[in-house]
Amino acid sequence: MNTQNISCRDVKLSNNNNEMQLDVIYNFLKNSYWAKGIPKEFVEKSLDNSLCFGAFINNRKIAFARVITDKISFAYLADVFVLDHYRNEGISKKLMTYLLQHQDLQCIRKFMLCTADAHGLYEQFGFTVVKSPESLMAIHQPDLYLAL
Repeated sequence: MNTQNISCRDVKLSNNNNEMQLDVIYNFLKNSYWAKGIPKEFVEKSLDNSLCFGAFINNRKIAFARVITDKISFAYLADVFVLDHYRNEGISKKLMTYLLQHQDLQCIRKFMLCTADAHGLYEQFGFTVVKSPESLMAIHQPDLYLAL
């Protein structure tokens, strides 16, 4: 696909969970470095329990992000992706701008994410490296889905 003719003006943004196109999201996530092997029913449940955001061209999903939140003090940005054919067109920036303007995310005191390779994108939106990483703790099981 030639992406030279894609304009951000042609991109429709939505946070309607009914428009999220589970199959597209699942097919991307099951091969991603952060959710490799995730079962489809896990993806579906995660969408049901999150604020979901999508970018579309002609009703075809081209990008996705979801936010896990209590809608008042904490939010976690997860599963952000732009399909390969649509990268480097400004779509991730447009999606992040749209997401951060959502009414349920305006009182968030701590907004977190993990990324291995997109620091430059998120820094443009005010995300920084954690200043006190020694205060963060986690249970991390990166290969859990592959063992199921």
